[in-house]
Amino acid sequence: MRNKIFMIISFLAAFVVLNSCLKDDVGVDWTSSLKGKMYAEVWNSFQSFGLQPVPDTVTLKFLVNIASDQPPTQDITVTLGVDTSLVRKYNVRNKSSYLLYPNIQVVDNSITIKAGTQNGYVHVKVWNADKLDACDQYMAPISILTASGGVVVADPLNVGACLLALSTTNPYVGDYHVVGYRLHPTLGVFSVDKTETLSQVDCQTVVKSAFGDYPYNVQIQLTTNTITVLGTICYKVNITTIDPATGSPVASGQGQYSTFTGSATTVPIPVTNDVNYYNPVTKTFVINGYYNSGAPRIMYEVLTRL
Repeated sequence: MRNKIFMIISFLAAFVVLNSCLKDDVGVDWTSSLKGKMYAEVWNSFQSFGLQPVPDTVTLKFLVNIASDQPPTQDITVTLGVDTSLVRKYNVRNKSSYLLYPNIQVVDNSITIKAGTQNGYVHVKVWNADKLDACDQYMAPISILTASGGVVVADPLNVGACLLALSTTNPYVGDYHVVGYRLHPTLGVFSVDKTETLSQVDCQTVVKSAFGDYPYNVQIQLTTNTITVLGTICYKVNITTIDPATGSPVASGQGQYSTFTGSATTVPIPVTNDVNYYNPVTKTFVINGYYNSGAPRIMYEVLTRL
């Protein structure tokens, strides 16, 4: 599996000290408060990452810092681990709704910060982002548990932990092979056979350019409603025809059909009367709609993920 490493910007130790949790008030010199003391903390303790909706393992890393007025004169051992209670505590404090990320591994449960230095990296692995709901937000909470040498561990909700906020992009974004047509009431069939890119609107909605060969966009919203098509459980979708000039539904009336409506002898031939659904096995959308309700321009397209 591909292993992707997201690099976090590294700062000089002195800069980290001056910008640590101990510097809460602008203009206050905290170096005097640090004199003779050492604190174990996480630089940039809340970090957000967007994950691709794939099963691959992704490796993230963050910086642990020993905040003090002087570098430690002995090796400092810091231990870390997943602290699931931090998700609830963070949500209560911030009125948020993060969920615990289900697949987390702390690679460096223990790190040694060498004498004369003040920081070290911790690596964390997460995987199976394809199993996540793109509309939810997740958190991987990694807390500093202990530190040797008389070092005080910072409070987990005040830079004593790294709270990795993780989300995934809409899994239906991507390139598709589109086969279909626009059926004009008097001019007949205008065929389509090309590659199109579906772009993200929100966590459950994508948009494609062109209604058949006509320059109206089509917005496709996934629902949780299911139908069975030739033995496969598929998800119903709602489609909306959008005028790209205004970003709004076309003014002359638009909608979608509940059963196949079009040319039964024109490719692609409908395999069933079921329309406006997504097949998760073949990664295919089947959409059937219209605009201009008085004299409908009918669209029937099959979009298969490349």
